[in-house]
Amino acid sequence: MKALVLAGGSGTRLRPITHTSAKQLVPVANKPVLFYGLEAIAAAGVREVGIVVGDTSDEITEAVGDGSKFGLDVSYIPQPKPLGLAHAVLVARDYLGEDDFVMYLGDNFVVGGIDGPIRDFRAARPDAHLLLTHVSDPRSFGVAELDATGRVRSLEEKPAHPRSDLALVGVYLFTPAIHEAVRAVKPSWRGELEITDAVQWLIDVGHDVRSTQITGYWKDTGNVADMLEVNRLVLEETEARHEGLVDQHSTLIGRVRIEEGAEVRNSRVVGPAVIGANAVVAGSYVGPFTSIAEDCLVEDSEVEFSIVLRGASISGVRRIEASLIGRHVRVTSAPPVPHAHRLVLGDHSKAQISS
Repeated sequence: MKALVLAGGSGTRLRPITHTSAKQLVPVANKPVLFYGLEAIAAAGVREVGIVVGDTSDEITEAVGDGSKFGLDVSYIPQPKPLGLAHAVLVARDYLGEDDFVMYLGDNFVVGGIDGPIRDFRAARPDAHLLLTHVSDPRSFGVAELDATGRVRSLEEKPAHPRSDLALVGVYLFTPAIHEAVRAVKPSWRGELEITDAVQWLIDVGHDVRSTQITGYWKDTGNVADMLEVNRLVLEETEARHEGLVDQHSTLIGRVRIEEGAEVRNSRVVGPAVIGANAVVAGSYVGPFTSIAEDCLVEDSEVEFSIVLRGASISGVRRIEASLIGRHVRVTSAPPVPHAHRLVLGDHSKAQISS
């Protein structure tokens, strides 16, 4: 079995961060979200991985390399334009050959890994196996309808009137039967080749399509709110570790990870939180569920429930929360406004000034 990891796309919902960075490399607890998926694939025993890349291919390639640090053998597959998930399968045809494969969306986060679904797929080997989860608003997802036996009866992409609340998680398992399906479908109203249409084609011609409803946590980290929520979830599992410098005037409360070269001076850090390598926190408060990346500076400020990316600085700011601060951003306090009025009034003028 191989893995096909999708790491193209423009990440419009995370702009302006993704104007200069791949959305799959935005960090969660100071580790790119893409890495969690690669680690899950390796843990499931899959070694050969093809990563579909687009405009940010150089950045993805530099971050992942040949995959050896994950125990993987990684190849890169260019996708000239992000024309849909089924199109990604089309462009990966030569790489996938006649192997079964797991397709994993690189900006998705699945708690608990994918070992179980892969074992089930290998044992039963249906033509397609989908991961599903209940969601409160299925209109934003691909939605599955099951029959009385639990097999997939129909699929629809972002329906206005969903037939169920079961959304497709960004992990799919396929036999080579999917290659005929992706060639058979036409672009949707969005101008994309939808994987939901391809799987529906498999169903319509009588192929075996099964599903697993996951009970663990899943998020598509496509927007800031979801990024912060995943960051919170990962930090919940953080263990206290202090590899940097914490002076005697500082207080660490709860599970706080201080990475190598970091300095905490005259500050209070309440976990779960992580302070990245060579970062400096001085005269500040860092609250729960905050990730401060490497080479950052936080001085005379308060930060809570936020993600601060590499090289950013926050200085003299009273309170920041529920925020995503990009790489090398500078956040400072505004200059004071004088409490005075300066007037030039002509003869016989009238002026009203609220005090």
